[in-house]
Parts: sequence; structure tokens; C-alpha cells
Amino acid sequence: MLSDAIIKKLQAIVGEIRVKTDPDSLKTWGCDWTKHYTPDASAIVFPASTEEVQAIVQLANAEKVALVPSGGRTGLSAGAVAAHGEVVISFDRMNKVLDFLPADRMVHVQAGMVTAQLQQFAQEHELYYPVDFASAGSSQIGGNIATNAGGIKVIRYGMTRAWVLGLTVVTGKGDILHLNKGMVKNATGYDLRHLFIGSEGTLGFITSAQIKLERAPRDLRTLVLGTPDFNSVMHVLSTFQTKLDLTAFEFFSELALQCVTASGDLARPFADAAPFYVLLEFEALSSATEEQAMQLFEACMEAGWVIDGVMSQNETQARNLWRLREDISETIAKFTPYKNDISVLITHVPAFIADIEAIVQSGYPEFDIVWFGHIGDGNLHLNILKPADLSKDEFFAKCQTVNRSVFETVQKYGGSISAEHGVGMTKKPYLHYTRSPEEIAYMQAMKQVFDPNHILNPGKIFDQNGSETSRR
Repeated sequence: MLSDAIIKKLQAIVGEIRVKTDPDSLKTWGCDWTKHYTPDASAIVFPASTEEVQAIVQLANAEKVALVPSGGRTGLSAGAVAAHGEVVISFDRMNKVLDFLPADRMVHVQAGMVTAQLQQFAQEHELYYPVDFASAGSSQIGGNIATNAGGIKVIRYGMTRAWVLGLTVVTGKGDILHLNKGMVKNATGYDLRHLFIGSEGTLGFITSAQIKLERAPRDLRTLVLGTPDFNSVMHVLSTFQTKLDLTAFEFFSELALQCVTASGDLARPFADAAPFYVLLEFEALSSATEEQAMQLFEACMEAGWVIDGVMSQNETQARNLWRLREDISETIAKFTPYKNDISVLITHVPAFIADIEAIVQSGYPEFDIVWFGHIGDGNLHLNILKPADLSKDEFFAKCQTVNRSVFETVQKYGGSISAEHGVGMTKKPYLHYTRSPEEIAYMQAMKQVFDPNHILNPGKIFDQNGSETSRR
């Protein structure tokens, strides 16, 4: 528990009503979507400026108080969980547009801006912010940058990193750094901006970002195709990608579709069930492009790679087809899924999925697996559903055993244990399957430089003493 004296000092920085210690607030802002850890924050603080964040960090250094950043709290790796009495720094109040430079197609926003609000701002100025995912309506830009978020448009537009032109951060030492200042070309030594992208608040707190915008895609068409096996998914990807510039290429399994349609307000895309489904999107800027897409669809049918399919004819149909993919996480939540967010090179995806299916089915045949993901960039979401007769603790313990085999397989194919949700605490014990001991040592050394007192999001990604043992 924080002393009254420290609470008063925090109130002096942000205002009395901007420091919360009631149980409901501690629970709400002290956690993310992860269910593995119980939140145990000591206070929630709501700064409104970079200078207030700096003052909080300086106070935390003086008082040896640990801080955890809180954005939209939509993470799945416990990167924003305050489980050990930390003070939570919420960026909810820091949600403004600071500047807009149309000639540069750049907007400067505070870290607490919700992703969907940035997308809306871009749309109002006839531009586009392409980083998109199911939690865009509540996730915040600072959190997206801190985890280098990906989503459904990576095949065309890349990860969050590709859209960050500049950052303002407060380091663990309490220094304010203005990194790259929005420039596209800047060849003046180390680009520290990229250290903070994906650092999960362990080196510094992102307070604002200069974001690049793009022209908006036009005349989008969405196709959902059923495939007889996973190898066919990869053939479909290759066929369409050689002829069209795809803006998305997603996949999901039949069990995933069953979970979505069981909610009652969405119908199956077509009558025939298929083991796997592909959702792809492209710009139909001319009738010739649309005709070419239909020719590719027919070619896949003739080759036996597609069982059936449907293409959107209007925006409503496109939204409903996208919901078949985007509603999966919400509709499987009642099964308390154990989630893994993993990636391998696209070349290895079919063999990788076959290996993982074999591992889970041989060891735990009673477990159902829901597969979905951004197959166009090699990112797979493995969701193991909890059987009704197992308690959550029993189920998670069994999944921890499965994890070793899953991540050994990730390592076998040279992949990543966390494609787009960060490491946090849930993936910390498995970091060595993706990062070498030398890499981890260099990361720990960088942490020491930027946060010598280890006050920023301690225990996330790795333990500073070199241990990767998860604390529960």
C-alpha cells in the first residue's frame, strides 16, 4: 500500500480527483484482458500532459515506486496488469489531436487516443489509418505502439511500426525525449524511436506520437471462401496474391465459424461446411479487377482448393462477412480459451499447423482448437477451449504443459512466440524460444540504461536478474 504522503504528492501533480484508490478503480484499471493474473494495484493516476507523466516518474524514482502503464487494457499478455502493488498510469485523459500537417499526411496525437478515433479523424480528412483490429474501438495508440500492434491489414500496410514517424517518451530516468520529430528522412545516428516501439512500457512511457496517414482504399470487395484443407488455404493465397494487391487475407476454422454463428445474428456464408475458410479483401478499382477476382475464384474451384464462396456486393454484406472473422474472439470468450499468438514464415505455415494439431490431439484429445489469424503474414491465433468439466486452474495448468511443445515447434520453424500481442508476463517464461541468450542480455542492458531503478512495468518481457520465471 502507498503511504498517505506519496498519495498526496501524486495528487499535487495531477489533482486530487485524478488519483483513485477505491477497489473498483483498482480492479478496472489494474488489469487487461488477460485472465491469468489477479490485479493488485495500489493507486490509479490520470495525468493530462507529458510534463505530468515526467513528474510522476521522477517521484516514483525518488520513492522507489513501481509504475504500470494503462491504455485501452485490451492486451492479452498481461503487459498492463498491475499484480504486485504498482501504481497504474492511465492515459485516458491524454486523448487529443495535438497537430495535423496535411502536406506531410501526418497527425500528432496523444498516447491515449483510441484507435478508432484516429481512424475517424483520418477519414474526416479523406485519409486513412490502416492499423486495424477487433479492439480498435477501445485500444489506445500508445498501447498499440508499445506492443507494435498488427491486425487485419498487415499484408498490405505492415505493423504499427511502419506508421510511427515520431515519438515523445518519458524514460525511466524521467527524461523527456522527442524522437525523430516526424521526419521521413533522418540519417543522424541511432533511431531510438524503434527501441520504444514494442518495448511494452519497460524503457519509457509513450506520451504522444506523430502518425503517418495514407490515402483511403476505394471500392473494397470481400470474399469468403471455404477450403477442404489447410494446404488449399495456402494455394488460394498464392493464386490471388500473384494477380491482385490484397488488403487483407485472413483464415478461420469451421469450429470458429460455428461459435460465431451460434450467437444468432449472423448466418453461414454459404450452405456447405468446410474445414477452413479464407476471407480476402481487395480494391476493385475497375470492373476488370472484379472480373479477374472471379476468374481466380473459378480457377481455385476447378483445382479443388475451394469448395464454395461468396463475394460482397455492398458495404453491409462486406461488414457481415468481416464479422465472421472479427467476432471470433468475443464469441469464444465464454469457453475461457487459452490463447497463443504465434507466427512463422508463410512457407512453414502448413507444416507448422499440422505439427501443432498433432501435439494437442495426442496429448489432450478432449481439447477443442479454434484456429484463426492473419495468414497472409504468417500470424496464427491458436485458441484451446476449456472443457466444461475442468476448472480454470486445472485447464491453464494443462495448457502450460502444452505450451512447451507448442513453443518448441515455434522454435523449430524459427518463428515467434508472440506475433502481435507482446510478451508481458504470460509469454515471459518462453522468451528464449524466440530470442537468444545474447539478445535477451542486450535487452536487459538497454533496460538498465533507460530505467536504472527498474520502476517502469517491472517483471514484463523478462526479469532484470535474468530469470524468466513467471510470478503468479
